[in-house]
Amino acid sequence: MVCRAYTVAFEGIEARTVEVQCAVAAGVPAFSVVGLPDKAVSEARDRVRAALTSMSIALPSKRITINLSPADLPKEGSHFDLPIALALLAALEIIPADAVADTTSLGELSLDGSLVPVVGALPAALAAAEHERTLLCPRASGAEAAWVGDARVLGARDLAEVVRHYTGQSPISPAEPGEVRADPGLRCLRDVKGQERAKRALEIAAAGRHHLMMIGTPGSGKSMLAARLPGLLPPLGAAEALETSMIHSLAGLIDEGGINRTRPFREPHHTASMAAIVGGGRRAGPGEISLAHNGVLFMDEFPEFSRAVLETLRQPIETGEVMVARANAHVKYPCRFLLVAAANPCKCGYLPDPARACSRVPMCGEDYLGRISGPLMDRFDLRLEVPPVGFADLDLPASGDSSAEVATRVARAREVQAARFAEHPTTRLNADAEGHVLEEIATPDAEGRALLTRAAERFGLTARGYHRILRVARTIADLDGSDHVARPHVAEAVSYRITGLKES
Repeated sequence: MVCRAYTVAFEGIEARTVEVQCAVAAGVPAFSVVGLPDKAVSEARDRVRAALTSMSIALPSKRITINLSPADLPKEGSHFDLPIALALLAALEIIPADAVADTTSLGELSLDGSLVPVVGALPAALAAAEHERTLLCPRASGAEAAWVGDARVLGARDLAEVVRHYTGQSPISPAEPGEVRADPGLRCLRDVKGQERAKRALEIAAAGRHHLMMIGTPGSGKSMLAARLPGLLPPLGAAEALETSMIHSLAGLIDEGGINRTRPFREPHHTASMAAIVGGGRRAGPGEISLAHNGVLFMDEFPEFSRAVLETLRQPIETGEVMVARANAHVKYPCRFLLVAAANPCKCGYLPDPARACSRVPMCGEDYLGRISGPLMDRFDLRLEVPPVGFADLDLPASGDSSAEVATRVARAREVQAARFAEHPTTRLNADAEGHVLEEIATPDAEGRALLTRAAERFGLTARGYHRILRVARTIADLDGSDHVARPHVAEAVSYRITGLKES
């Protein structure tokens, strides 16, 4: 008789159902696992054997075969331990086979039979709900999985507790969702002295999810400004929180099952590899751009990143998703993020200051920023030169609006966009608008169109640059509470596009 249990294998954020088949037959005693397992899955037989021994359950002197179906799908990870143990226990008639067949399970077994938490409980719960099965997982992963309200989630402490549950001796109570984690202490925009134009650019970027490039001398406040951007963004909606948490679940970043409604803020170091930024590695895992999904990706010292890494960002910025292609895997991850880049004007950082600049001025600045290609620079909606702050300005009282006041205006603008794009599921914010949708919402008045035409001719704007100015102008109009894009909105959008930075 073949007994079956069910688990999942992860392909990106998708959890594909895997049938774990167990057959116990006469023959030379052996315990084999087939179905394209990796090393961690192959070692499951030793962990399962030791866990059963700790419960005084001896394996029969027969041939035990575990098949992971579909056999051509790669199986990776230690979460196959628990479903293999369940299928084996059902084959030994210790627990009911029909109850096991109605369960999707995942979890790593210790040698003493205790269950160790694993990554991916949230997408596994979604897969279980889709097939109307109960999800069985380690107790530490139960709070995370229970956020999927359509799935019945059972969190067990060890394998013995699982056996008592299936035999009716001591049923396991359903797991409860973890707590919504409180927002961390977000920094206030008023802490930044001066830089009013930069603060305005942050507000526009937050309202429409427009990519922002800041260039300025060391100590001018670029990193300080970027660190305050999360405080301007509205909390994640329910669907966004689940979507983001699925990626973080696969990366093992969810702590104690708590779902965070604060938008992610990722700031990788400039020495990070392509696999770390874009995704990949041995298991084709999510990279920083996917971990920043629905949030902010801040890349300080932007020209110092590898040229290959920077160029790889071009396609994800446009499409909002990335395909991690490897020899044994093609995995797609969502990555709709707000990119904020910061850079010095040159290698030494003091290009605008004749007293401190190096002897290679102005060639050093052209060489340094030349590491950023024209097509990549063209994808930044807002380009900003951040001037240095004088010592006298540091003693001045705080000025400008607080982060809470700016966040209120940003939330209001995003509500307008949500209503505008309610019938366009692929378009969430102004930065996503394209084609006829962009023409409908962002066509300026006659004076605005004339100004934009002159700017396009004077500075040689690309078609992409032209459309990005329209998107920014639409966001500025939303912040202004205007139904139409007027000349002042276009003028401000053009001012953020046409700077001393190179134009493509």
